[in-house]
Amino acid sequence: MPSSRYFWFLWQFKLAVCQLSICADKEQNIRHAREAIQTAADGGSKLVLLPEMWNCPYSNASFPIYAEDIDAGDSPSSKMLSDMAKSKEVTIIGGSIPERSGNHLYNTCCIYGKDGSLKGKHRKVHLFDIDIPGKIQFKESDTLTPGDKYTVVDTDVGRIGVGICYDIRFPEMAMTYAARGVHMICYPGAFNMTTGPAHWELLQKARAVDNQLFVATCSPARNPSAGYVAWGHSSVIGPFGEILASTGREEAIFYADIDYAQIKERRMNMPLDHQRRGDLYQLVDLTFTT
Repeated sequence: MPSSRYFWFLWQFKLAVCQLSICADKEQNIRHAREAIQTAADGGSKLVLLPEMWNCPYSNASFPIYAEDIDAGDSPSSKMLSDMAKSKEVTIIGGSIPERSGNHLYNTCCIYGKDGSLKGKHRKVHLFDIDIPGKIQFKESDTLTPGDKYTVVDTDVGRIGVGICYDIRFPEMAMTYAARGVHMICYPGAFNMTTGPAHWELLQKARAVDNQLFVATCSPARNPSAGYVAWGHSSVIGPFGEILASTGREEAIFYADIDYAQIKERRMNMPLDHQRRGDLYQLVDLTFTT
């Protein structure tokens, strides 16, 4: 497989997805996430995935209040993730939190290796600005700034690409990750009660099938009294579009056994990469550097 020549990693491991209930108390959210990571690690997981905006309510009013300066080291949320990754020796895809950097706010996912080091930081590239009349209106760009980089990290559990929620709607991003040799794309996300039932599972399967790799998603648990109600239904999808594990709307920690040999098998059975018509169309990665 493309990435096997770059680094050593586990071909088979257990993944834990932590669909958490979120409240208005940041300290409580941090404690709750810490407990979930501990439970997941004690259950044998080598990779732990958290939800989008797990330390605060999902709202434009909340983002500036709960934002943390990750680069300055003034971030209790990211410090907890680093400490837990090191103490439990697990790789953590840290969902996302609002990040303050200078005069900008970002929706940011921090990825920590099992030694506690920051392996990468993904700032949500595609902001959630939609208006479905009579259903839902939300405009992240009222408070947030979009990221301008892809995020691919080499970890002890493979090469992982990261997107956040609305990023999953853009197949070009997932195709670029696949071209860069990722084994799995992790999407912390909080689809809502309108787009969730219609598209959440569909998009996960599409990104997995199109690129013949694993896709893992993690939503907050559903809170009907929240200003923004998350759909829930986090899942892990295999490279043939099969649901390996999933949950409903309630808080849950669930597990999936990952075997990267399935990627090689599926790509041998259906060699899409060799069958692409480069004479008719091409994917251009404008950010690639050697």
